[in-house]
Amino acid sequence: MEFTITGANALTYPHLQIWGWQIAIYLFLGGLAGGCMSMSAVANLRPGKEAPHNKPCCWRIPVITPFILALGMGFLFLDLSCKRHIYRFYMTLRPLSIMSWGSWILILVFPAMIAFALSTVPDAVMDRMHEGAIKNLCAKFRPHMRTWAAVNFVLGLILSVYTGVLLSMYMARPLWNSSILPILFLTSGMSTGAALVIVLAKKDSVKLFFTRVDIWLIIFEAAVLALFYFSHYMSAAASRESVMPLFTMSSRYFPYFVTILTLSIILPLFLVLKFLDATGKHSRGVVLTFRQKCEMNASAILVLLGGVILRFELVYAGQLGKLTGLS
Repeated sequence: MEFTITGANALTYPHLQIWGWQIAIYLFLGGLAGGCMSMSAVANLRPGKEAPHNKPCCWRIPVITPFILALGMGFLFLDLSCKRHIYRFYMTLRPLSIMSWGSWILILVFPAMIAFALSTVPDAVMDRMHEGAIKNLCAKFRPHMRTWAAVNFVLGLILSVYTGVLLSMYMARPLWNSSILPILFLTSGMSTGAALVIVLAKKDSVKLFFTRVDIWLIIFEAAVLALFYFSHYMSAAASRESVMPLFTMSSRYFPYFVTILTLSIILPLFLVLKFLDATGKHSRGVVLTFRQKCEMNASAILVLLGGVILRFELVYAGQLGKLTGLS
């Protein structure tokens, strides 16, 4: 199919687009869920948190993370042509198929997500619950909160990396076929996860901590993104041609690159660095003003938007190019 349409009939079908906006959103939500798993684990495992080490301090993110991943899988379901055959993914495990591994990863992380979420429900919320199975499960998982946090940290990294591996395995698409892509998606997933923690956190100390974390993640993401583009430009002709539409001003994909650079890196860094400079030593006891919280939240929202646009750029632009051997 790939050879017939994009190669022999190149004049009739200059490129083949089989993945659309559903896959882009799925990749974003999958990476965001992985980032939320890891960042909420960090929030509960960090030595400097105010609550005792066995008490949860961040529970909203773990609770909504399963819904984020479920929503992402819903978009993946929308993209399937034969939706009634979805059960076939779970009738076998093909060790050499990344999609087979991915379908099992998406299912197997749910129990760990839910267990961690139940272990982080605070006493004030549990007191308002009616007696029942959920309240009993919360009490059962609470003593093992740190164990589930550690498990979620590792699974979050795996989930974020998988979203990049899914694309990088397609050798016929030069823009996707890069060993750097999983690292880029991992960094972006962690950054968007930290950004969501910043937006939803109630305590100033948590906002400050993850703002500093996100600064380093944004800087690292910028370095990985530059390395990703540079490695394609210095590679074979097919890889170079696949990345050039992102840097050609006349191309409709050039705004993607400018938007990613602006929303994901420049503006968020400007806002958070300006904020940290205004707070002086930004110690743990700093009380944030309403304006400072707005600056932090605005920076985090820009990071989230940049993460969405990055996936759209790679999904759509990646389907423009093809191996020169197929022409």
